[in-house]
Amino acid sequence: MTDTSTDAPPAGEMGYEQARDELVAVVRRLEAGGSTLEESLALWERGEELAAVCRRRLEGARARLDAVLAEDGEGTADGTADGVAEDDEGAADGAGAANGRE
Repeated sequence: MTDTSTDAPPAGEMGYEQARDELVAVVRRLEAGGSTLEESLALWERGEELAAVCRRRLEGARARLDAVLAEDGEGTADGTADGVAEDDEGAADGAGAANGRE
């Protein structure tokens, strides 16, 4: 487990994988119990920071994918094509059977 004391890098400087791995270790320590209240609070706070880093990194990756897909005209990372959901797309083009979809 990565210690939550001074040897741990600031959460904002971590990559996704490093933050995720430390977050998993923090959760394991909290679930194991045996820590003092102060230690548990410090672990919880570190876990919150790490979770925020992971969320920001994932959101950034999604934005990059969306930008690339939009440039290529292939839709977005959430599965929509040019902002139209697949269900809507089928209704708009005659239920899809006319163009080879079943």
